[in-house]
Amino acid sequence: MRTDNEANKIYGRTDHPLPGRRLRSNLPRGGILTEHEAGAKCADLCRKHGMSEGTFYNWKAKFGGMTVSDAKRLKALEDENAKLKKLLAEQMLDLAAMKDLVSKKW
Repeated sequence: MRTDNEANKIYGRTDHPLPGRRLRSNLPRGGILTEHEAGAKCADLCRKHGMSEGTFYNWKAKFGGMTVSDAKRLKALEDENAKLKKLLAEQMLDLAAMKDLVSKKW
């Protein structure tokens, strides 16, 4: 764990919610966006949750008009898409290796 001095250098303050650690990507986005829609200021929310304003606005752009179930569905589709891309890449590598093997003269 970092000392207050090291945390202050990294995060610019010592009251960071996770001193010595980077923020996790699984923060409750829906709750933060809901608080902002209810009237809380962006700077206050970012300070409270230990995140940058840039991250907040990226989340707002990506998840702004969605409900929590829509966001979960989007995440599931993104995960499925990543798996399918990985499978396709593996198949393409296998095919290229087989073509290379077949094209060699014996």
